Amino acid sequence: MARIAGVNIPDNKRVEIALTYIHGIGPKTAKDITAKLGIEPARRVNTLSDQEVLQIRETIDAAYSVEGDLRRTVAMNIKRLMDLACYRGLRHRKGLPVHGQRTHTNARTRKGKAKPIAGKKK
Repeated sequence: MARIAGVNIPDNKRVEIALTYIHGIGPKTAKDITAKLGIEPARRVNTLSDQEVLQIRETIDAAYSVEGDLRRTVAMNIKRLMDLACYRGLRHRKGLPVHGQRTHTNARTRKGKAKPIAGKKK
């Protein structure tokens, strides 16, 4: 099992798909990495040589913010908004949708399970 950016990527998957197991690398970035290194995207991870895995690891370390660093950056950005007490920060603090979605109905993922209100039924 190849270990890249602190993540064990699965051996039996195609290289493009396996790279998306790393937080911060999506399908487009994985495609860019394989194209840049000249690795065929259809190859499986278990067919990669140690040299190719090392090249992938070095490319990701040099050019992309992934895993712990990315999570820390995102958390710090959210914390900064909350400290500023701007509208987006207040929405994060209250656990409500941040990007302008309606909350009269829906938004259950963000708000949590519906709480019944006594005397509401007619």
